[in-house]
Amino acid sequence: MNDFILSLMLTGALSSGGPLPFWMTANQFGLMPERSGGLAVVQAGTQFDTSKEFQWKWGVSLAANYDPSRPGKEGGRTADFNLMADELYASAKWKVFTLDAGLKRVDIDFYGAGTPTLGSLSTTGGHIAWSGNARTMPGYMITMDPVAVPFTNGHFLIHGAWGDFKTLDNRYVQGALVHRTKVYLLFKILPQLDFQIGLDHVGVWGGTHPKYGKMPVTLENYLRVITGSHASSEGTSSDQKNVIGDQRGGEVFRLDWRGDGWKLALQHDVPYDDGSGMGLQNFPDGVNTVWFGWDDKDRWVSDLLFEYEYSRWQSGTWHERPTTEEERAKMDPDHIKYIKIVGGADNYFNNSGYRSGWTHFGRTVGLPLFFPAGTHAGTWTSSGVTLGVENNRIRAHHVGIAGKLFRKAPYKLMLTYSQNYGIYRKAYVGESQLGKPWGTVKETPLRQVSGAFVGEIPLSVFSRSGIDSVWRHFNVTYGFYADKGSVLPDVMGATFGLRYTL
Repeated sequence: MNDFILSLMLTGALSSGGPLPFWMTANQFGLMPERSGGLAVVQAGTQFDTSKEFQWKWGVSLAANYDPSRPGKEGGRTADFNLMADELYASAKWKVFTLDAGLKRVDIDFYGAGTPTLGSLSTTGGHIAWSGNARTMPGYMITMDPVAVPFTNGHFLIHGAWGDFKTLDNRYVQGALVHRTKVYLLFKILPQLDFQIGLDHVGVWGGTHPKYGKMPVTLENYLRVITGSHASSEGTSSDQKNVIGDQRGGEVFRLDWRGDGWKLALQHDVPYDDGSGMGLQNFPDGVNTVWFGWDDKDRWVSDLLFEYEYSRWQSGTWHERPTTEEERAKMDPDHIKYIKIVGGADNYFNNSGYRSGWTHFGRTVGLPLFFPAGTHAGTWTSSGVTLGVENNRIRAHHVGIAGKLFRKAPYKLMLTYSQNYGIYRKAYVGESQLGKPWGTVKETPLRQVSGAFVGEIPLSVFSRSGIDSVWRHFNVTYGFYADKGSVLPDVMGATFGLRYTL
C-alpha cells in the first residue's frame, strides 16, 4: 500500500547582523529567508508501493518564509511573508521507468547519518550541475534505472534521465526553458566494486529576450538543444558561432566500494560550459569527493566526507586566440576555426545572451560556492534580476562529518575553506590571468571560511512508555552557523525549530 506521510516544520532563523550565514541558506532549495526571520513548511505525500508492477505516488510541499527586511523592486518593501510552492508532483513507475511531473526536488546524494532532513554532507549534493541550492522548476523527468547491456553478463549497465522544465523567476530572459539529459554507464567490476561515468547535460533556451524578443521554440531548435548544436541562420550570431541557448553540465567519474559494514565512494565531477570543457581540456577543474560511511547509522560518527574543489583553469586563459601557421596548415580554410581558436576562459554558469546564467530565483542552481552576482557587494537579493555568477574561479576544501549523538540524535558538522578569485573578466582583487600565459600573474584570492553544526533531537528519547505514541512524532531541530572572511559578511547565526511527522 502507499504509505501516507505528513510533515509540519517551523523554524526560526537569527543572524548576528546582515544576511544569514552561508550554510544556513545554501542547498536549502531556496526556501530560507535572506536575513533573520522564519520558515514554515508543510509536506504531504505517499511512497511507491513496491509490491506492485505499476506504482504511483504524489507529493506536496508548501512553504512560507518571513523576512521583514526583504527589499522591494523600487527600494521599498514587499510583503514580509513569501509564499512558495516547493513541490507539487505526481510520479508513476513501471518496471525500470519512472515519470515525475510537476514541481519536484532533484535527487541528492551523500546524506549523513541516514537522515535526509539534515541535507547532504556535500557542497553539491553529489551533482555539480544541479545541487538543490535553488528553487524547484515545474516540468517532467523520465528516469531509467540501470539496465544490463545484452551479452555482458550483467557487468555493463546503462541508466539515465530525460526532462524539460520552465523557469519561473524574474530573470534577464523571461520564461526561459530548461532541458536536461543524463546518461550514465555503470561497470560492475567486482561484486563489491562499481565504476561509472556519466554526463549530466543542461540546456537553457527559449524565453523572451529584452533585445531580440521571443526566442523561437520549435522542434528544430529543441533538437539543436538536446544535441548541443549551433543555431540556424535565424539565430543570434552568438548562437550560430557557439551552441543554441545556454548549455552546460557536468561529467562524473565515480568508484563505489562496498565492504563488510561500510561503503566508500570516490567521485570526480567536472563542470563544463562549452566544447573544451566537455573534451576535458579544463582538467584539473572539478569537485573531488571522498565519502566513507558505515552501514550502522546509529554510531556517534557514521559518515565522513572530504571535498577538494578547483575551477581556476577553465580550459586556459584565452577564450579566443589567433591560430598559428602550423595549426592553419592542418585546417580547412573555410572552417570557422581557421582564423581563431575558440576555447578557454569557460566562465562557468555564465552566458552572454542568457545573462542570468545558471541561476533561479537569484540562487546558483549548481555548486553554491559559485556566488551569484552582487554577493560580495551586498546588493544581491533573490527578488531581483540576477546577472549570472560573480565567482566561478575557486580553490576550496570542504569537510563533513555526521552521526548520532548518544546514538539517538542525528547531527552533521560542515566546514568549508575557500579561496575565491571572481571570474576571468572581473577578478575580485588585482590583475587577472585572462589573455596571459598561465603563471605569469600572481593572483590574489579572497579567503572565506563557513561552518555549520546542525541536528535533530527526537523528543521520544525523553518520553516514557505510556506517552511514546505522542512524542515519537516530534523532533526539535537546531543549527549553529558562522562565516568569516573577505567575500561574505562576518556573521554568526542560529536556527531553532520543531518538526512533526506523521
